[in-house]
Amino acid sequence: MTGHKTGTREEWLAARLPLLHAEKELTRRGDELARQRQELPWVRVDKDYRFETEEGTQSLADLFRGRSQLIVYHFMFGPDYTAGCPSCSAIADGFNGSAVHLAHHDVTLSAVSRAPFAKIDAYKRRMGWGFPWASSYGSDFNVDFGVAHTKEEWEAGAASYNFGEQDLRPAAGQEDSYDAFSQSIVGTSWETYRREGPGMSAFARQDGAVYHTYSTYGRGLDILWGMYQWLDRAPLGRNEKGAGFWWRRHDEYDSDSRG
Repeated sequence: MTGHKTGTREEWLAARLPLLHAEKELTRRGDELARQRQELPWVRVDKDYRFETEEGTQSLADLFRGRSQLIVYHFMFGPDYTAGCPSCSAIADGFNGSAVHLAHHDVTLSAVSRAPFAKIDAYKRRMGWGFPWASSYGSDFNVDFGVAHTKEEWEAGAASYNFGEQDLRPAAGQEDSYDAFSQSIVGTSWETYRREGPGMSAFARQDGAVYHTYSTYGRGLDILWGMYQWLDRAPLGRNEKGAGFWWRRHDEYDSDSRG
């Protein structure tokens, strides 16, 4: 017998209606936040960033693919990684379906990572993804947009991330366990792994100029995790207490757990 509270259909409906009111309030609040995002001042991007893509070397303006809007997912895939970050991979699993619709609404969705393009292309093929993905290897792009941290920042315990400074180093005595974890998922030390960070940035192109319009990091990316939007509506919610790092790349689950 379940340990959760049970009731009649009438009792369920009586509890559901106030929740519906709260959900509608959250939706309206989300609409207002979207409006506020659109009112942020645009910052002209004058630096000549260069990216390696399927079409060869391209500028930031080229990544728009002829459209007026560009959304970049800052995918954690450093030059020394053996594979893309599993968390970013779980997020990116939802990109294929969205990218085609966005492209037909004047928005290009592209991932950008610091790994060399050959690594990115091989991993993209492994995952079966078709969305655009550019390499910023050798560029300042990731540092400038807050998703790569210099060695000096790391050693000072002051990595610039999410509009503040964070100490991403393991606590004393935990270095080996953190290194073992990062080695198991991306084949690098913890420092090499966490000197990259996830994020999303938006850009506009008008009259030949490119403007930075928005960026978000950390839990600001929650909405992009399609699986979490489903779990938040499942009977047990995210149900992560004690579960640890429970998700995997989609080709790493046991065959009997794929459905």
